[in-house]
Amino acid sequence: MAATLLSALLVEILIPVAALIGMVFALIQWFLVSRVSVGGGQASINNGYDQSLLDDEEGYDDAEAVALCAEIQNAISEGAESFLITEYQYLGIFMAVFSVFIFLFLGSVGGFSTKWVSCKANPSELCAPPLANALFSTVAFILGALTSTLSGYLGMKIATYANARTTLEARKGVGLYESIAGYGLGGSSVALFGRVGGGIYTKAADVGADLVGKVERNIPEDDPRNPAVIADNVGDNVGDIAGMGADLFGSFAESSCAALVVSSISSFGADRDFVAMSFPLLISSAGIVVCLITTIFATDLFVIKSVKEIEPSLKRQLVISTVLMTLAIAAVCYLALPSTFTINVVGHQPKVVKNWKLFFCVGSGLWAGLIIGYTTEYFTSNAYQPVRDVADSCRTGAATNVIFGLALGYKSVIIPVLAIAVAIFLSFSLAAMYGIAVAALGMLSTLATGLAIDAYGPISDNAGGIAEMAGMPHKVRERTDALDAAGNTTAAIGKGFAIGSAALVSLALFGAFVSRAGIAVVDVIQPKEFVGLIVGAMLPYWFSAMTMKSVGKAALAMVEEVRRQFNTIPGLMEGTVKPDYKRCVKISTDASLREMIPPGALVMLTPLIVGTLFGSSTLAGLLAGALVSGVQIAISASNTGGAWDNAKKYIEAGASDHARSLGPKGSDAHKAAVIGDTVGDPLKDTSGPSLNILIKLMAVESLVFAPFFAAHGGIFFKWLNI
Repeated sequence: MAATLLSALLVEILIPVAALIGMVFALIQWFLVSRVSVGGGQASINNGYDQSLLDDEEGYDDAEAVALCAEIQNAISEGAESFLITEYQYLGIFMAVFSVFIFLFLGSVGGFSTKWVSCKANPSELCAPPLANALFSTVAFILGALTSTLSGYLGMKIATYANARTTLEARKGVGLYESIAGYGLGGSSVALFGRVGGGIYTKAADVGADLVGKVERNIPEDDPRNPAVIADNVGDNVGDIAGMGADLFGSFAESSCAALVVSSISSFGADRDFVAMSFPLLISSAGIVVCLITTIFATDLFVIKSVKEIEPSLKRQLVISTVLMTLAIAAVCYLALPSTFTINVVGHQPKVVKNWKLFFCVGSGLWAGLIIGYTTEYFTSNAYQPVRDVADSCRTGAATNVIFGLALGYKSVIIPVLAIAVAIFLSFSLAAMYGIAVAALGMLSTLATGLAIDAYGPISDNAGGIAEMAGMPHKVRERTDALDAAGNTTAAIGKGFAIGSAALVSLALFGAFVSRAGIAVVDVIQPKEFVGLIVGAMLPYWFSAMTMKSVGKAALAMVEEVRRQFNTIPGLMEGTVKPDYKRCVKISTDASLREMIPPGALVMLTPLIVGTLFGSSTLAGLLAGALVSGVQIAISASNTGGAWDNAKKYIEAGASDHARSLGPKGSDAHKAAVIGDTVGDPLKDTSGPSLNILIKLMAVESLVFAPFFAAHGGIFFKWLNI
């Protein structure tokens, strides 16, 4: 095999340096945001402005309102931190128990032997003993869980730090590589509970606040008289920020793990070619640098001067990052890969691959992600006809709104699925399962840009809520609403990226599982595989039912509490007394922590039960069924909810003659739109986003336990002598 142009030493330097550059850049951005003073007083520079942020162009100078901003931000931050700390305590117990499971299951494969064994890729060489694999997989699981926890927590802290400042700025205008699979398992395990728990929290508060506040009491969104308003804003951070951060971290970790596991049994692994083995990490490192350059384009070269430029600017970042990343991929493929290498495929002849083929594999994932992003934007932005049709259907009530929204969601699945299918076919044809793994990395290579665009939505939403609660001028709320409307679309784009990458990651993990379990062919005509396929396709529906019902139960308790406070607290509707915000925060916290356990148990236990009782072949069918079914339900649910949300905002904004004919706020059409938005909330923020973790987590868990299933699985069929 030909040598690579990069040296191993240079690769060892480049990868951590890219990560370090990313962290330094993040600290610089944190510092810039911190210069926006939340309190009163004169700031020295204030992001280039000499005057205090308290003085805007209308001459508005209300120190009390700004003090309220600081107070509200503190309440939101404390609520989010309290919830996450409590949630992580529960997860700590889970991590400890599941770590023991991993060690015992994998250690039992070789009878807890410490003897070195023949390598799969090269039987003439010796590899680490099974006990070492069990130990390193367990350690990797713990590290992955801790890193995922940190990703979610830091995301929440940054969001709660930025929300009030966004409100104020709005007044200014606009070897043992197989063991590494345990790392992905740890990351996705935490992401699952973070997504489900955070999603239940935020949607229970949101539904309760909307149904009682806007529909029954006819008060504005985020009105300080609404008892659930603080819990609603806390939920934006623990669900949309912490949950998405942990989710995309899990995708990134798992796609890297899948690529490393597959490459470990290729000529890379046999030749101990560290540079070529590090190809997935070099792609990720290049992505960090590309996203930093993209940020400079967005903030310095194309300065936003009007409200209409917000959303195009955010979308422009996707295009710029994709084009720049395409060039970076070409450079990495040329420098870090040998001209020719082989990929081992279980049950087939090794596949000879040229380095230019991997450029098309990674590029197909990258550009498929852009197509998914723009398709999602078309179906969820009120700048286009699909959402306006949904808004127009509100003329005849909530029922027609729901019908149109569901139809939109189903239709929005077509192009993303075709884009994913093309990327899969091209990648597999060129480089087998390794091609699919690096295609997933390609889609995630611009993760920093995608995550920033996704976080834009909940931060802007919080900013609008703080502006409303602090009693700031209507002009400020108009600006934060413009940010929020753009943020809803960009959040939907972020979810599209997450779901699309989950499909590729899951398929790559599926390939790694099949290789590690020694399955030559997954034949769905055979009864074992077909039974698994049917049951696997059912699991996303079961999981969605559990999460939707959990939101419903929590929202019911929230609605009753908000009604109770409005009915029993004198002066609440008049605004002379404050509601009991803490009571609503406690309801969301208790409900989410209680209700996240059953869906989590379903996902974590299913692969263990199926693999142990029915064997690797049935489990392979199960994973395939869950992947095919889950991706399409997730896209449909996320886009339906996003469309309903923006249809409501379209009516509220009244920016066109058509929108004004449906409004204003409080009209029958607006109330129908609010009901649609309420139905869509758990779809787009709980069930939909959680499904991509379901398909990833089951696949990576199966990969980790593959040696155990291959050695001891299929107990039930063995008992029946089948």
